[in-house]
Amino acid sequence: MLEKGARIHLIGIAGSGLSAIARVLRERGLIVSGSDRTWSPLIKELMEEGIHVTIGHQPQNIVGAQLVIRSSAIPDENAEVQAAQAAGIPVLKRNEFLPSLIGENKAIAIAGTHGKTTTTAMMTWVLTRLGLDPSYVIGGVSLDLNRNAHAGQGSYFVIEADEYDGMFLGLHPTYAIITNIEYDHPDCYPTPRQFEAAFEQFVHQIQPSGALIACMEDEGVRRLMNQLGQHPPRFGYALGNSPFESQAAYLGAEITKNSHGAYSFQAQWQGRSLAKVQLRIPGIHNVRNALAVLALCHQLGLPNEEAAQALGEFRGSARRFQIQGTRQGITLVDDYAHHPSEIEATLAAARERFPSQFIWAVWQPHTYSRTLTLWEGFRNAFSDADALIVLDVYGAREKAPEGFSMAKMVTEIHAKRRFFVPDLEAAERFLLDNLAPNQVVLVLSAGDADQLNRRLFQSLDGAAEKAG
Repeated sequence: MLEKGARIHLIGIAGSGLSAIARVLRERGLIVSGSDRTWSPLIKELMEEGIHVTIGHQPQNIVGAQLVIRSSAIPDENAEVQAAQAAGIPVLKRNEFLPSLIGENKAIAIAGTHGKTTTTAMMTWVLTRLGLDPSYVIGGVSLDLNRNAHAGQGSYFVIEADEYDGMFLGLHPTYAIITNIEYDHPDCYPTPRQFEAAFEQFVHQIQPSGALIACMEDEGVRRLMNQLGQHPPRFGYALGNSPFESQAAYLGAEITKNSHGAYSFQAQWQGRSLAKVQLRIPGIHNVRNALAVLALCHQLGLPNEEAAQALGEFRGSARRFQIQGTRQGITLVDDYAHHPSEIEATLAAARERFPSQFIWAVWQPHTYSRTLTLWEGFRNAFSDADALIVLDVYGAREKAPEGFSMAKMVTEIHAKRRFFVPDLEAAERFLLDNLAPNQVVLVLSAGDADQLNRRLFQSLDGAAEKAG
């Protein structure tokens, strides 16, 4: 790790991963700069925190830096990468830099195709609430901590272990949670076997002194567990009365609905009660996430009841079933779901939370490769929505394949009512023309469609003022 006062430059700093790393480095006393292609509210936040950010990638941006870190989306031919290499400045990807970032801390890595951000935020909140001041890097903003990163003074470093581009293979954690293993990122892993192999390598990098907490209800996790030898020590978790209860050391039993529109449950360890948890965030998947966190807290020797109380206070993460508010009887919700299983789980949670309300799902597909590879799952993921609006694909790092037509693909989706509305402006107009009181708008997007609910808020407020 560089000494205080050294300068580190991050290319692609506005991404969730690099922005979090930038904040940790800034707190540790390093001079941090960065660049990105376009302006965003996150860049404004970073600059207000004392991080200099340049819009556009230019060779002069790296002058004076002792180290350059680049996001996975930055190619070798990037002007800043080329300039740094020509100047003899080391250029690292996230996975190559992570060992230096974590240092001597005990790393707690949260991995899985789905649920990483929420579970990482849960784990971080519990450790913080227990006074342990962990360092952390979360793939989204914790609503309880109002940030996505922190350089703590405690011994733990909680990190969201992202499988994209093999980022988590830069980790050698002491402890790890795996929520599930379901094929994703076909642009990085052309086959499901390659995807699973990355998780196998990740698990083999867990320290012998630590432990793995893994969801036994997930088929991919069970395959992984069956292939492991004695290392690392591992403990399964599952909901009570599931077919895989016998394979789990930790159970979520006596699950009931509570007054928050979420679930309460009794956490058990080898048949012995640990604590009762009363969640505030909806969805049966969050019972599993909370159970995983409580299981790891138990392995760390932390007080069960206090950990359970902290889980009961947990309010979630930005864009993870984040209820933005209600205007004119219309509730607006943002969610990051962009995989078929995530969409199904989020819509099921919405149906539980709003059982008598009409639910509009607005889906912005994320990347062409994912949309095409997982299309069969997407076709069947929207049954809990009363109406579905599909936007055009958010391409991110990809270009549209020749002949690609989202409008044509939408006709194959199984939904009660479905509409293809290609852009945000058109979607806003369509919704304003069709919304009615006692309805919910649930935006499902890992792209820029989270802007839609902000626009709807402004329009609904404006309409209310005129009516008043």
